[in-house]
Amino acid sequence: MTAATPLRILEVQASARSAGSISRDLTADLIAALEDNHGTIEVTRRDLANGLPFIDAAWVGANFTPDEDRTNTHRQILSRSDELVAELQAADVIVIGAPIYNFSVPAVLKAWIDMIARARLTFEYTESGPVGLLKDKKVYAVVPSGGVPVGSPMDFATPYLRHALGFVGITDVEIIGAQGADRGNDEALDNARARIAELIHLAPRAA
Repeated sequence: MTAATPLRILEVQASARSAGSISRDLTADLIAALEDNHGTIEVTRRDLANGLPFIDAAWVGANFTPDEDRTNTHRQILSRSDELVAELQAADVIVIGAPIYNFSVPAVLKAWIDMIARARLTFEYTESGPVGLLKDKKVYAVVPSGGVPVGSPMDFATPYLRHALGFVGITDVEIIGAQGADRGNDEALDNARARIAELIHLAPRAA
C-alpha cells in the first residue's frame, strides 16, 4: 500500500457511554496514531451504543435461504447484517472499543458478531471444517476493565474476541488492556497509550 492510498479503518464502539468512555478515548488515540503513521486514512464509524437487533427465527430463516431464492422480505431482514458485513469487508484495519462488562464483551458487541458471522460471506464450510473468508485485516481491540485483568481466568472477553474474529478469518489481533482505568488509574491509561504508540510506531524488523 502506497502512502497516497488511504488506510481504510472501521471503528466499532461497544461502550454504552458516549461521554466519559475510556474505550472511546483510547480508540481515538489509536486512530490518531494510525493517521500520523500512515498519512491518509478513511474512517467508517459504527457506534453500537444505540443497540442492534438480536438475531431471531426470521433472521435465521432468511440467512439460511439461498441467495437466489430470497424474497424481498428476506433481503429486508438481512439488510442491516449485509451493511455490517460490507463495512468489515471494505476495511484494512478494524479498531474495536470493547470494555469488559460482567467478565465478557458488551451484549451489543456479541450482537454485532452474530450479524457479521455469515456463511458464504465471511466464512464457508469445507470438508475439513469452517474456514474464514476475511483475510489480510488487522484488528486493534481496546479493552478497558474494572477489576478484571485482561488475560486472567476471569477474562472471557478477549479469548472470545480472538476466537470469533479468527472464525471469520481475522487472526492478526492486538489487545490493548486498561485495567482499572475507569477508577482513576492514570498508570493504566499511560500504559495503554504507551502500548498504542509501541504497536503503531513499531519500527520494521530487519530482514
